[in-house]
Amino acid sequence: MSMKEIVLDRLQKIEDLEQRKLLKSIMTGVFLPLVEYQEEMNRKLEERVFQEIAETEDRYDIYTTVCPRDELDPLHEFLYPMLQQDLENTLPDIASIRAGLNQREEVKLLTVFLSCDFLKMKELIEHPRVFSGKLVTTQGTRNIHVRLKQNRAYIQEIEALHTIFQRNGVVWKTINHPYAYKFFDVLLISCEGEIAEEEEITEISVHLEEYEPYKKIDIIPLWNIERLTLKNLGFPIPADDRVNYEHVLSVRKTGTAHGYLVDGDETNIRYSKRTPEEITIVSPREKSGTWDVRKITQPTQGGISGRQAYELLSNQKRKDRFLDGFASKQATVVRARGEIMRIIHSFEAADCFELTHIEVGTMPDRVAETYNMNLFLIDSIRLESEKKTIRLHFTAHTANRFILHDIMSFLVSEVQMYFPDYKCEGVLS
Repeated sequence: MSMKEIVLDRLQKIEDLEQRKLLKSIMTGVFLPLVEYQEEMNRKLEERVFQEIAETEDRYDIYTTVCPRDELDPLHEFLYPMLQQDLENTLPDIASIRAGLNQREEVKLLTVFLSCDFLKMKELIEHPRVFSGKLVTTQGTRNIHVRLKQNRAYIQEIEALHTIFQRNGVVWKTINHPYAYKFFDVLLISCEGEIAEEEEITEISVHLEEYEPYKKIDIIPLWNIERLTLKNLGFPIPADDRVNYEHVLSVRKTGTAHGYLVDGDETNIRYSKRTPEEITIVSPREKSGTWDVRKITQPTQGGISGRQAYELLSNQKRKDRFLDGFASKQATVVRARGEIMRIIHSFEAADCFELTHIEVGTMPDRVAETYNMNLFLIDSIRLESEKKTIRLHFTAHTANRFILHDIMSFLVSEVQMYFPDYKCEGVLS
């Protein structure tokens, strides 16, 4: 019952009409406006709480995919290469190959993308093999032998992003980028004959035997993170601590609906804070200058984008779920099976899975069907061998996706962050 209804109920119970009229006049003139004002303030406070939690989450959603180099759109609305050097299609020079062969060292020839399931890719990682190939130069064709090694450049880029998230005080969500784990460097281990200094490489080809159907050349991983350099808006002003200075950056031109992370070391940046149209950096720097910023571009409705050759993924949570946003702000974890289900089904990526049951305890080892996407989150307190296991059993609604086990790994990795004293793993029933 609202305060207005309570007042109306009390007035109806006054039998003396003169007293009722007098009291009604007093309540209408003084008390009810105060009640209405309080109710309006409560409503605005409630809206602010809901919006703050929702906005913080939405601005930092990461979208990922891959595309062939020749199909890369340099004017895409929100997808950018993870590494700028991927834009250059270059072959290794003869000098580095000659030096590596003379010193009996492996030389990187190129990088390939394997569009195969995690379990098949895992066999290649755990049991390295030698493959044959051809090295075509201006003076002929030579037989070569190579091996594959997982390329970790993109995984290291994700780890560097986690550090930037921490420095900006933004809650970390596991990056759903299964493609980043499917790149392999082709390393030259032997070559037929001597290579002369004046030769030039015209073509490199390798045959990966049963992995050959999955081999893709010139594939570039993408995400919605753009590197920007922003200038100060005006001159720095002294901060409240009278030691540091506040540097203000405007984001009106680059877009206020996106997330922004200031990239820099701790000695140069004390902390940063965000308002709808500005970023304020507190730093010991006295002079104005430029700042490196990562813009996490969010897709807009109604944009025109080319078709993606590979599926677009994200770590986005479902909309209008206040409980998930509120739970991410809390330090205490609810240790219950229902909490695990809430974590998993809060992500849109869980649409193709159904969590059937959960096992907890000491269980016999089995072939790992998932991997931890947050290996850089090191637990230096608990021993891995002493942890009990949380085994999550899933069923999939589709069977023709080569990233199925990888998406399951993303969901399990997110659960692992909430339960660091357990070893979390997923299996597909």
